[in-house]
Amino acid sequence: MTRLFKKLKLPSVTAYLIAGVLIGPYCLGRLHVGGFGFSSMEDVEALGIIAEVALGFIAFSIGNEFRVDELKKTGKQALIIGVFQAVVACLLVDIALYVVHLIMPQVITLPQVLTLGAIATATAPAATLMVVRQYKAHGPLTRLLLPIVALDDAVGLVAFAVSFGIAKTLVSGKIDLVSIIVNPIVEIACSLILGAVMGWVLTQLEKLFNSNTNRLNLTIGAVLLTASLSMLHFNIGPVEIHFSSLLTCMMLGTVFCNICPLSHDLMAASDKWTSPLFAIFFVISGAELELSVFTSLSIVVIGLVYIIFRSLGKYFGTLISAVMTKCSDKICKYLGITLLPQAGVALGMCATAMQLGEQGNLIRNITLFAVLIYELFGPVFTRMALTAAGEIKPMPDHIKDRRQHKLNAAKDIK
Repeated sequence: MTRLFKKLKLPSVTAYLIAGVLIGPYCLGRLHVGGFGFSSMEDVEALGIIAEVALGFIAFSIGNEFRVDELKKTGKQALIIGVFQAVVACLLVDIALYVVHLIMPQVITLPQVLTLGAIATATAPAATLMVVRQYKAHGPLTRLLLPIVALDDAVGLVAFAVSFGIAKTLVSGKIDLVSIIVNPIVEIACSLILGAVMGWVLTQLEKLFNSNTNRLNLTIGAVLLTASLSMLHFNIGPVEIHFSSLLTCMMLGTVFCNICPLSHDLMAASDKWTSPLFAIFFVISGAELELSVFTSLSIVVIGLVYIIFRSLGKYFGTLISAVMTKCSDKICKYLGITLLPQAGVALGMCATAMQLGEQGNLIRNITLFAVLIYELFGPVFTRMALTAAGEIKPMPDHIKDRRQHKLNAAKDIK
């Protein structure tokens, strides 16, 4: 699939996703040929642990972008842009869907409007990171992009907790300030503390080994352990204690890369190890995309409104805040396009939204529709934006010649 999509100048992420759609329960899997494809969504969900592990390594890699020396240059810009564009996307989606609610109150309710607006804040770090890696994107836009994607999800968690808390209040008629205010603060604080502790522990353990192989094994084990610990969920009275795996593993990577002198080499080695894991992750993500959402006209209409206004919010929110922080013209023009992909975090939010009962079904279907579109086209737009910004460079002629020479030499030997 990647060889085929390369001829179409499409990123490998898109090829993996399409491969997943083809072997998913809505395409070839429906043929129920033994051992070929996923015959049901239950088969796909059984591999959910792979998605959790992959997201942990993705977040760990993004934590590498929060090195103190780099944050001194771009930290203020990343913070302002990350918060502003997420809020603008949320508000635009809220306003647009509220208008739809006024026109068709029997189709979409106010709690659903508020919840979908909050989900609009989330951006998918996985697709963005894969495009950056595949094309070896490098430059000021790329250095600003990855921290913003991480901050974006932190803002999204807060926005979702507040909006969803209000939505639950509207549905039940009971005000729950713990869910609206306390729980999101606790989740973010606990995630950052756990990640920081694990990052410090990993750094101390690395000092016990001289072999790079053992250090790499330890690093991988630490990410797996941290991702596992972030799945813990328990209550202390009315307060829910749970963690965001993305924030926890991101903090693990941030602390590790800032206090471990060997972090550069170990991060690079870890990135090579995770390549096949990410490929499997995107194939499974493609299989999870439910094509059945296209069969409902109301879902398609509301989904298109959501996609259009979220995209406008992301782009113009980024443009305005980038101008405010005096970013370069290329960053102002192209950064917003790279923030369109949406997947894992949004799906996690819509799973929580199922607590609204029957009203949660519409939220889930709209989110699935949007994720399907964004995952298939978002990586393409990200590649185009990074190329237009001059941060994806064509392969130099001397490297092409060297590769062709090796291929010709191999043919001669045969």
